[in-house]
Amino acid sequence: MRRSGYDVRVTRPSLIDDRLSRVRAVLFDLDGTLIDTVPHILASFRHATAQVLGAALPDDVLLMHVGVPLARQMRFFTDDEEVAEALLAAYRRYNHATHDEMARLYDGTAETLSALHARGIPLGVVTSKSTRMAIRGIELFDLGRFFSVVVTADDVTLHKPDPYPVLHAAHLIGEAPEACLYVGDSPHDIQSGRDAGALTAAAPWGVATAERLLEAGPDFLLGDVRDVVSLMAGDGARFAVASRSTPVATEGD
Repeated sequence: MRRSGYDVRVTRPSLIDDRLSRVRAVLFDLDGTLIDTVPHILASFRHATAQVLGAALPDDVLLMHVGVPLARQMRFFTDDEEVAEALLAAYRRYNHATHDEMARLYDGTAETLSALHARGIPLGVVTSKSTRMAIRGIELFDLGRFFSVVVTADDVTLHKPDPYPVLHAAHLIGEAPEACLYVGDSPHDIQSGRDAGALTAAAPWGVATAERLLEAGPDFLLGDVRDVVSLMAGDGARFAVASRSTPVATEGD
């Protein structure tokens, strides 16, 4: 199966199987991976930029840097520090007031976490959200019972795409980063996990398309959050992503 010049197939099945066999823990991004807050994030950005900038920016521009801390995202819209702070305040006012009514749990999230937890696999969250809002989302859907570790933007001084948040979570969960799988929906997630030495699985149901995620070089491309259960059962071949290559002709091309 080919997607945007990538050959999505197993070229070295023994290597894939070997690496998967060493995975002992699964780390997840939160927004856009487990909890569907993408429409809420977009609405919050639309509100803030309309109120502060008086301009309507394209949705792809508004979502381009989701995955890094919110305050940093605002600096992509302006060079003026006061304007950036005003954007952040406007975003947070709207976002905090509407979070519980707009956030949704992705189909399959609860059953996936339950299945992994039942197998005794340590689970954690690595998010660029603040502790306050990350815990609010986790508690809203009663997900806290599944997680041994939750690392937020407030817990680290270096943030995704830097590898440190994933390294820190692996340390807290008691596993080497190479023994962790990190699942995320943004290129920042994939880069952070990859540079930490973890296996990475791209979740194209969140903020980024499969094409953008593939550019970041994940080990696996998923179709649904439930696929994490299949991965942890050893079914890596179905989701493995080979390195970028010359497009391979397939029937119908």
